[in-house]
Amino acid sequence: MTLEYDLFWSFRSPYSYLVTPRLIEFEREYDVKANVRPVYPIAVRIPGFFKQVNPMWPPYLFRDCTRIAEMLGMPFAWPSPDPIVMNMGTGEVAKDQPYIHRLTRLGVAAAEAGKGLSFLDAVSGVIFGGTRDWHLGDYLARAADRAGLDLAKLDSEIDRDPDRYESMIAENESAQKRAGHWGVP
Repeated sequence: MTLEYDLFWSFRSPYSYLVTPRLIEFEREYDVKANVRPVYPIAVRIPGFFKQVNPMWPPYLFRDCTRIAEMLGMPFAWPSPDPIVMNMGTGEVAKDQPYIHRLTRLGVAAAEAGKGLSFLDAVSGVIFGGTRDWHLGDYLARAADRAGLDLAKLDSEIDRDPDRYESMIAENESAQKRAGHWGVP
């Protein structure tokens, strides 16, 4: 009997990116399966979070993730552009978020298609692996292809009923709270 667990995951979290290849290996080695449950990043879920955070935390986060990536032999760079539009100096998160809504909805659609973990791995590898302007050109389409998915088809499904995907994201966030968690992964 396969053991299943809920994986609350964010496209803005470097820790989510860094753990994903190990989760894939975990599934290969053991009879275990991730229920991929994408959620919006803390910057979107908790208004004002980055206005209250210790100013020493963001530089520490970058150093810690760089160190972990080196230990794991993974490429790592802060995304350009950042999946969240925010002023890093003030912690102000823009109301208009051109990237994170699409990414998170795509993650939900990939999970529904049974390719959630492979999609998270491929896309986060582009976003955090040093690809500048990951949102342009065919970077995401090629990542989706590596995961066995068609990006245009996923986008089309989402465009037909974006509220359905938003409801699923909201349910993932509620389940995350019920499980006693607020961060990812």
